[in-house]
Amino acid sequence: MKITDIVVHVVEVPNRKSSIHKIVQVQGLKRTQYTHTSVPRDEPAHMMVMRVQTDEGVEGICTYDASGGDARYTLELLRAHVLGEDPFRREFIFQKLHLGTRWVYQKPGWFGTLDNCLWDIAGKVAGLPIYKLLGKNRDGVPVYMTAGDGPVEMYIEHIERGRELGINAYKPHSYKGGKADIPIMEKLREHVGPDYDLMLDPVCSYTLREAIEVGHVLEELDFIWLEEPFHEQRMNDYQELCAELTIPVMANETLMHDMNLSAQWLIQGATDRLRANARHGTTQVLKLAHFAELYGTTIELNGIGGLFGHVHAQLGVSIANNSYFEHTGGGRQVMASGELIGVRNVPEIVNGELIPADGPGWGVDWDLELLEKRTVEKL
Repeated sequence: MKITDIVVHVVEVPNRKSSIHKIVQVQGLKRTQYTHTSVPRDEPAHMMVMRVQTDEGVEGICTYDASGGDARYTLELLRAHVLGEDPFRREFIFQKLHLGTRWVYQKPGWFGTLDNCLWDIAGKVAGLPIYKLLGKNRDGVPVYMTAGDGPVEMYIEHIERGRELGINAYKPHSYKGGKADIPIMEKLREHVGPDYDLMLDPVCSYTLREAIEVGHVLEELDFIWLEEPFHEQRMNDYQELCAELTIPVMANETLMHDMNLSAQWLIQGATDRLRANARHGTTQVLKLAHFAELYGTTIELNGIGGLFGHVHAQLGVSIANNSYFEHTGGGRQVMASGELIGVRNVPEIVNGELIPADGPGWGVDWDLELLEKRTVEKL
């Protein structure tokens, strides 16, 4: 079997508008601190879908996140390097593109969607879901809900909405500063009781001192982890924070595209858990997961992942040292977007767990005619 072509569909999502992030200053703090808000644009929302085609008619399909890069140029690079290759030589292709990344001037993880498509091909040829290729560890992935910054009442509303689906974990994002966050976290613990899992993600809004102060409070409140309290590039501060706290610190979200750098942060004691997202490739996620397991810690998958939850659902039931599926704000809406472009079987949450599909590969049941109908451009 040989790879004959790589096609990327630019797909218009009906009845959805695009948006752009706007940087805004956080008010009420003595220091200068920024966050962002989403500003709607008067343009339809678009997404991209990659199809890797072979000479035997089997194709791998995955949603494509270009992560701000030039998708057209990246696609030219991929074609130049993998057309004519055997799609079962995933490790050879991975090593070639990973070790050659510096020489084509891309960011690490740039070929992740291609890698996901090769896994899809392998599953389809075998007639097995990806979780059976990897080795299934559990039937579903426990879900935690999360959303953006807001008052404690908003967080409680989200928690109760999640409980209707059997979800017993929640992670607020809060950009208000440490002194404001402490009473909010105390109220959340009081509301949910002792048997509910809570995490906190301040999204780079703390100083080191605030992170230490809040971290000690979270230890008393029995939170699961403290995530990205300040910018990851400050390795020395994260080393001090991790050494000071007993609650796990997770610090590599903006570095998670780079498996080598992420591994160094764990080795150097600058994070206690690893963040990863399969948009940077399933092979990379698995390498980081095994490394984290041997290091005695977990790898937590960021966001709903590719194919509207399908990819992270398959990986989540296969990776023993993964705790949760992250059901992001508006997560059901984002996942349901797949139905608008041709995905007939968006993953479902059952008793608080995301259940992977049983079909071959990533298990997506595609309406390819609808995908073609929604396509406004092919790259």
